[in-house]
Amino acid sequence: MGLSFSTWRAGGYANAATAVPRRADPASLQELHGQTMGTTWSLRFINPCMLPLVDVRAAVEGALARVIAQMSHWEHDSDIVRFNRAPTGSRHLLRAEFASVLACAIRWAEASGDAIDPTVGPLVACWGFGPDAHAQPPSSEELARARARTGWRRLGFDAHDGSLRQPGGMTLDLSGIAKGFAVDHGVDALRALGLTDLLFEIGGELRGMGRRPGGAPWQLQIEADAAQRVPLADMAIATSGDRWHRRGHAGRHWSHTIDPRTGEPVAHALASVTVLHAQCMQADALATVLTVLGPDEGLAFAVQHDLAALFVSRDGAAIDASRARATHAWQMLTTRA
Repeated sequence: MGLSFSTWRAGGYANAATAVPRRADPASLQELHGQTMGTTWSLRFINPCMLPLVDVRAAVEGALARVIAQMSHWEHDSDIVRFNRAPTGSRHLLRAEFASVLACAIRWAEASGDAIDPTVGPLVACWGFGPDAHAQPPSSEELARARARTGWRRLGFDAHDGSLRQPGGMTLDLSGIAKGFAVDHGVDALRALGLTDLLFEIGGELRGMGRRPGGAPWQLQIEADAAQRVPLADMAIATSGDRWHRRGHAGRHWSHTIDPRTGEPVAHALASVTVLHAQCMQADALATVLTVLGPDEGLAFAVQHDLAALFVSRDGAAIDASRARATHAWQMLTTRA
């Protein structure tokens, strides 16, 4: 999934990755930031016991390293790359984190009629994205060959033991969900240190736990609606859209979001979909699902599954905030104190 459209404000900070502490903030409100997964991470947290920052950073970076080692298709020796290169018919026992992410992707693939598919890798490459990106858009024959190498049902995933089969030439790509899981995994590592009030972000996807100093919830501001401040009280947020990660060729431009059902990039009026959920992994996956489904089918799916989602469409080339549509669940979560 692409970077978030959210300009997030951690209780008044315009950008927590570069924010300077305010004079009114207590010394126990601290921040860290770094780089990961081709983007940045940032953390704002209350540190009542004044844990050494080196220990907090180590917990975050250790969690992120585990995700990269298992699910990065840019690392030549990661678990996912080894699976993608494995011989036909081989069966693989996944580590717990990898299995959890794959199970989530398959859950929403089945529920959405394949609007998300963890085997979409060949199609992503065809349209010029990822480590094996093609230089030009695919011919109809190339697209047909790529589509023949997709289909999550062929994996034979066993959720009980976390194993799956390489049916031959299948390429997993979990980029539409792994970053959200990394946010959750980082939060789990921080909670294991005893930290309970924090805001953790990777590439614009965030999860807030507890409260900021003074008892107010962590907050962010949605760029599509400058007047709306969204509280993140034990809640995560993720956005999918086409503002970043676009390609073009011979006058045609397309989004990085691929519809697994057609093999083509999405081509509707949606500019972004933002989802609130208790888990960032779920928010990440669902933002992708709803983007693929589009403004009408996506909204109907969100309503059916009681999802907190905000849909923002384009009017021609411009983003039209007046055309934003929110589900009832979104309205309920964003209006509570």
